[in-house]
Amino acid sequence: MKMLGIDIGGSGIKGAIVNTKTGEILTERYRIATPKPATPEAVVKVINEMIAHFHWKKSVGCSFPTTIVNGKCIHTGNLNEQWLHVKVDKLFKKRCKLPFFVSNDADLAGLAEVSLGAAKKEKGVVIVITIGTGIGSGLFYDGMLIPNLEVGRMLHTDGQIIELHTADSIRKKENLSLEEWAKRFDTLLAYLKIVYTPSLIVLGGGISKKYEDFKQHLTTDVKVKVAEFRNNAGIIGAAMYASKKV
Repeated sequence: MKMLGIDIGGSGIKGAIVNTKTGEILTERYRIATPKPATPEAVVKVINEMIAHFHWKKSVGCSFPTTIVNGKCIHTGNLNEQWLHVKVDKLFKKRCKLPFFVSNDADLAGLAEVSLGAAKKEKGVVIVITIGTGIGSGLFYDGMLIPNLEVGRMLHTDGQIIELHTADSIRKKENLSLEEWAKRFDTLLAYLKIVYTPSLIVLGGGISKKYEDFKQHLTTDVKVKVAEFRNNAGIIGAAMYASKKV
């Protein structure tokens, strides 16, 4: 099935038409900078622009960068406080005049990787970590999603949430070297091993492209792979999610 997948991120909103059986992206990926501030009204405008770009007339899958329960945003994450308690799927449907199927971005990136990518056929606990403006996470057991895991919200030793130390945006903001950043990220991996005992951790987000340059600074003995779909996993997973819901 062909489906439009849209991935809403803290810095960019990306979309493409996807073959949901193979994960192949069938069009050039289209990217628009996330508006600042990223209010519902501003984001809806971008989503409509995205739909118009692809001349799309059918259902849409959407990866959203915060916890989503039954289509509702239950905390604002790295977007804007106006999103709190908004029924995102209903808002997009009303304003874009198309059916929308919306879920957490890391969950949907994980769906793509577990179904077709780096974690395909992996048994046991798999955690997919997306590293970008924040830290997203998807938890799977024997291929089944356990939704809305938010490991980025775990507390660091200084009492702040751990994504404020380990997100790629923090690396850029503090001008950290890859080694300095990787040692911070290694702390998160250590927490994950203790709490979840994963058989595999899959790393996604833009910085995953640099994995070969920082992997020597990670001490975890848990198997780590780079997301096969890299920064497109959210788009592909969103399209797959919609195809399952239609």
